[in-house]
Amino acid sequence: MRYARALLATALCGAACAASGSVARSSAALPGWPTPPALPAPRPVTDVYGSTRVVDRYRYFENLNDPTVQAFFRRQNAYARAVLAKLEPGRGKVLARIAALDNAGPTVTGVQRFGDRYFYEKRRPHENTLKLYVRSVGQNDERVLVDPDKLITKSGEHYTIEYFSPSFDGAYVGYGVSEGGSENATLHVVQTSDGTILPDTIDRAKYVGVTGWRPDGKSFYYMRFPKLGPGESPNDSELRPVSYLHTLGNDPDKDPAVFGIGVDPSLPFVPTDFPIVVTTPNSPYALGVIGHGVQNEQTVYAAPLDGVTSARVSWKKVADVADDVTGADVEGSTVYLLTHKDAPTYKIVATNLAAPDVARAQTVVPASDAIIEALSGAKDGLYVRARLGGFGQIRRVSYGPDFSPGTQTTTVTLPVQGAIGTLATDPRVPGATFDLVSWTTPQRYFDVAANGTVTDTGLRPASTIDTSDYTSEEALATSADGTKVPLSLVYRKNLVRDGTHSAYLEGYGSYGITIEPYFLGTRFAWLDQGGVWAVCHPRGGGWFGEDWHRAGMIATKQHTIDDFIACGRYLVAQQYTSPQHLAGEGTSAGGITIGRSITEAPRLFAAALDVVGVSDAVRSEFSPNGPPNVPEFGSVRVAADVAPLLNMDAYLHVVDGTQYPAVMLNTGINDPRVSPWELAKFAARLQSASTSGRPVLLRVDYDAGHGFLDTSRTQAEGLLADQFSFLLWQLGDPLFASIPQRIVVPNRINRRVTRAAAAPTRAGAIRIVLSQAHQTHLAATNRRERYQRRD
Repeated sequence: MRYARALLATALCGAACAASGSVARSSAALPGWPTPPALPAPRPVTDVYGSTRVVDRYRYFENLNDPTVQAFFRRQNAYARAVLAKLEPGRGKVLARIAALDNAGPTVTGVQRFGDRYFYEKRRPHENTLKLYVRSVGQNDERVLVDPDKLITKSGEHYTIEYFSPSFDGAYVGYGVSEGGSENATLHVVQTSDGTILPDTIDRAKYVGVTGWRPDGKSFYYMRFPKLGPGESPNDSELRPVSYLHTLGNDPDKDPAVFGIGVDPSLPFVPTDFPIVVTTPNSPYALGVIGHGVQNEQTVYAAPLDGVTSARVSWKKVADVADDVTGADVEGSTVYLLTHKDAPTYKIVATNLAAPDVARAQTVVPASDAIIEALSGAKDGLYVRARLGGFGQIRRVSYGPDFSPGTQTTTVTLPVQGAIGTLATDPRVPGATFDLVSWTTPQRYFDVAANGTVTDTGLRPASTIDTSDYTSEEALATSADGTKVPLSLVYRKNLVRDGTHSAYLEGYGSYGITIEPYFLGTRFAWLDQGGVWAVCHPRGGGWFGEDWHRAGMIATKQHTIDDFIACGRYLVAQQYTSPQHLAGEGTSAGGITIGRSITEAPRLFAAALDVVGVSDAVRSEFSPNGPPNVPEFGSVRVAADVAPLLNMDAYLHVVDGTQYPAVMLNTGINDPRVSPWELAKFAARLQSASTSGRPVLLRVDYDAGHGFLDTSRTQAEGLLADQFSFLLWQLGDPLFASIPQRIVVPNRINRRVTRAAAAPTRAGAIRIVLSQAHQTHLAATNRRERYQRRD
């Protein structure tokens, strides 16, 4: 009954805190260690979801302009940095190793092919940010087009390239830059020949930017968010985007709208829809694609390109959400569609845009055991990227007349086995560019010619990291319902399975996204310590296709949590590690995975990282990026979604008096995807509730957002050094053996609250009224807890 106890304890504390109005007690620290900052007083708010009442102690944290909240972030960050500083000199050694590995070779990403040129982002060793480059195919004439390091802000925040899109002739590149990791990009245009930045500047062009150039090479389509009107909340800033047509030299504020909400009343749009106009150099048609928030299934329209110049466009529907289309590529008058309609591992179908009929579309690539992930047209055929387990495949389908489907399908012979993340083509040029990578093999880029010959492009030189002492394997863990869950492991070849190794368990499990094998040079700073790196592929992700995704979303989201816990148990049972040496990590939507795992099975983990993670799922929908995520996680406005959302909310599952693992929560104050207040609320509850003596740290970066490629090298290396050092310290690595792990002396108020929660008859009028749906869920929770009792 952990869920019921958490809700009841929340209600009890809410009433007590409301009565007292005082600042919450702070915990003490071991002598010589920083004292945890006093938590600000709760200001309880009671919500009613269906017939369930929930008290939210820290609702006011959602106002990041509140001086008390701002002070909380500052004090928590200062405390986190002070604790991490006590990990020297071990942390310094970890940082030095990370820096050496991180600078062992360049990073290359986003490779695109246009004519006889590659366009890509690259960061050389010891450079701080990714720069935009151009290089001729087969030549060594690489040039920098855009260098964010040359941009200076008054606040000192760094700039990041968010996206780029070359014109069909490669003469211009539209690109977006943002500052401080905000992803709030401004669109600019650079001239390829000499690097001149044109005066065209378009703000509010975040996330997508240029979606398609026109054949004249002087105009393009782009998506832009509206200005907030009087009285509108910042939470409305990511609603109602519209696609416009811009001609170089024109005033962007006078650009004609061509696709989106309010443009054509006959086309149905909702505020969370993303309207995208897509073009290709060998087709007289434009596609109008509607992305429905984070939902994978799209609505697709088509219209003659010549007519897409104003609001009066003759759009013709090609596919709707019910057709389960997740990707499209138009060649000539033929549109190729990637769909999971009656095909959980996906298939490719084709229809003619002169009279599109997806119900009678021709199957071009049928479904098979391999998961079809992407399609991209070249002059010599349609290239298809697929995956079987962790290994990528590329097939080429020939064309018939006018780019209609041909009859021949060939499989490209790859130089090595590995995962494929990039598949880039130009429909005017035969062949394709792709990358190959594995857990222990660095990424390289290759070209495949029309005759099937594969050659190394040289875009990314070989890494100098020696990986010969390491190996990887694929395993299956058994989840609570008996489902076999894929688990990838990386470790030293001579590792002895005796339960003593520090293990890093990573998991995600949302949107159908798969963590495919990837090479991370800095990972070897962990492996060098004798550690194990493991990646769980839970339901909610896409390892086995769309059915695997839907088995871990909304009503079935508990499977994601069960699967991650099962992977942790597998590592323990097979003696790769033990609970005192096991750490878990979840990033972004993976915050649900790690947050609920440590609240459901706290004794399984010694430490955890919650990295820009969704931690308050019930309230996420009320953040700026919340509404687009409703298709994946549900809405509290929908009765059937309430119980699943309450179940996946880590913040609401914290129980006072529980011995939680050490937790480091990482957030960027400019995060546009997961609001920093989610992690702040979770951190406050964990700090007030935990009796383990292990630290709970909230590390804040004031020049960062959602992370990933939006941070500078200095930031990324510093964060990783803090994360690795924190985990290795708490897992008992010899590098930190002389430093005590339990540095917090908890106050005793939590145990009193827990005892009160165990005696609900004394609560008087303070009750949680559970609906029938919640009672059903709690019965299932009891069954899971019996299964998990060995934790």
